[in-house]
Amino acid sequence: MRNNEAAARHHRLIYLLNVAQRRLQRWMAAQPSSEVTPAQAGLLFILGKQDGALMGEAGAALDMGPAGISGLVDRSAAARLVERRADREDGRAWRVWLTPKGRSVLTQAKTDAAAINAALTEGFTSAEIDVVARWLTSVQDKFPRARDSKD
Repeated sequence: MRNNEAAARHHRLIYLLNVAQRRLQRWMAAQPSSEVTPAQAGLLFILGKQDGALMGEAGAALDMGPAGISGLVDRSAAARLVERRADREDGRAWRVWLTPKGRSVLTQAKTDAAAINAALTEGFTSAEIDVVARWLTSVQDKFPRARDSKD
């Protein structure tokens, strides 16, 4: 069964999605255990799976353009979470590596993310969460990232 247009307007999905994202971001940033921004945590998660990732690969995984990932890596390097090194095979490319501090912060970020995910899913069945995850994924498919986006 598909939602009709009137029902979709009634739910104010754009508004609800934007408010939920802003509130979650603000709440996460205000936590005393949080040493990093949500974006920095995302970068650490990517590097935790593929340390030494190319900056472009990390940016694509985070849905960020070249300027966005460059700024994020700069801020993360200034916080001594990551370091940027030239690629050995392509002098124009840069790889990003976790530092010892970055590995430590990643461990805490994983614990924090598990707690946040538990809070987000509390009161919902697995089937309901599967529908929410499918819907959020469909948004990415329906509205692909513009190739020239600066973020």
